[in-house]
Amino acid sequence: MGKLKALSGREVISILNIFGFTVVSQRGSHVKLFRMVREGERQTLTIPLHQELDRGTIYAIFRQATRYIQEESLRSHFYNN
Repeated sequence: MGKLKALSGREVISILNIFGFTVVSQRGSHVKLFRMVREGERQTLTIPLHQELDRGTIYAIFRQATRYIQEESLRSHFYNN
């Protein structure tokens, strides 16, 4: 596995939009994203809207997103080769 990319909050939101997540609300600098899947199941992620996210925060978002999206699909968006 490569090294985590340096990403902003907006870049992470763009990545998650590819997988069907949409912005539903914002409170301060945090944006809540969700997507509906089979029979009304709601999947939610919260992303800080910062210019550059800490590597630990990016990793935490990646791990949370893998609950809903296959890791292999996300890896190229979050990691350098």
